[in-house]
Amino acid sequence: MGRFVVWPCELDSRLSRKYGRIIPKNLAIEKPSLDEIIEVAETLNLKIVEVDREKLNPRLSGIDEELRTYGRIIIESPYGKVKTLRLIAQKIREFRRRR
Repeated sequence: MGRFVVWPCELDSRLSRKYGRIIPKNLAIEKPSLDEIIEVAETLNLKIVEVDREKLNPRLSGIDEELRTYGRIIIESPYGKVKTLRLIAQKIREFRRRR
């Protein structure tokens, strides 16, 4: 199992790759919240090792406050980081459609 940090900005469609988005823009979601990511990670049976709501991804220090998303989650996953992020983004889309 791989252990890695998931920042909300890695899933945010409003940001460019320069500012930390990892997944393609067509798969990314707008304004992902830390709570959504936690809920989805639990649904996908990923082990959440640590949650820190105060951290800011260093890449976001130079952009407008409205685009900044605080928090990070350390996750253990049997998949790689990019595949895990894609699964999380896909599941968040499903959850948002239901609401």
